[in-house]
Amino acid sequence: MPTDAAAPRLARRYRLDIAYQGTDFNGWGRQPGLRTVQGTLEDALATIFRRAGEPPLLTVAGRTDAGVHAVGQVAHIDLTPEQEAVLRKPHGKRPPLSAEEALGRRLNGILGPVSDVVVLAATVAPDGFDARFSALWRRYEYRVADRLALRDPLQRHRTAWVSSDLDVARMDMASHGLLGLHDFASYCKAREGATTIRTLQAFSWSRDAEGVLIADLTADAFCHSMVRALVGACVEVGEGKLEPGALVALRDERRRTSAFKVMPARGLTLLEVGYPEGAELALRAERTRAIREL
Repeated sequence: MPTDAAAPRLARRYRLDIAYQGTDFNGWGRQPGLRTVQGTLEDALATIFRRAGEPPLLTVAGRTDAGVHAVGQVAHIDLTPEQEAVLRKPHGKRPPLSAEEALGRRLNGILGPVSDVVVLAATVAPDGFDARFSALWRRYEYRVADRLALRDPLQRHRTAWVSSDLDVARMDMASHGLLGLHDFASYCKAREGATTIRTLQAFSWSRDAEGVLIADLTADAFCHSMVRALVGACVEVGEGKLEPGALVALRDERRRTSAFKVMPARGLTLLEVGYPEGAELALRAERTRAIREL
């Protein structure tokens, strides 16, 4: 009888770092009849592994909504030895590549030379890594151009435009008051069975060299439409329609409100996802799964 140590390995996990322009995608998650980031990537994976069993499926750090962009999205897939053999197979006279290098190259080759989704890196994931449950935080940026900012038409797909003058100091003051562990139901679109309790770790506003207002937000996770709602509330403060402290009062009511508008998706970009080191990866995943199940 073979021991567990001698048993054949079933799969190896690979981490994918991904960037995409969300304009022409109906969000991350696969949807029948609609173009999505997940669907596009999984179709490419199915092409690569069409003769090596069931194609691998992606697990993502965080699902982005329709129109939202990413430069630091993270996902993982599990590949069987047969699928790895497909990647290591030499092509023509070229020397064989490592499985991770071949995975990234072949995915980008199928996606095309001028694609709106790109695999930035493919690497063997460390033990215990789970793209979704191991993540400690997600960081987003939101760009708003008011009347004081340069309205660059080359940036129109990733910047929201407003027709007022915004007071960035008031907006920054309002954002700081929202930090911490709270129920953000007032700033989330409800989903059945999903919690709206989040830890907002960082939230600030500044202007860049061209006068564009930049919101920088980090949380353990964000619920549906949370970032765009928080930005919309801050825009109301910047216009003088709400006082900075009103955003805390609205949060503590824990119910949706018409006091502000949710901002459009095009201004929002996922910048990066943070993970712990070493053995903490598996421990973090276990804790997060337990919280989600509760």
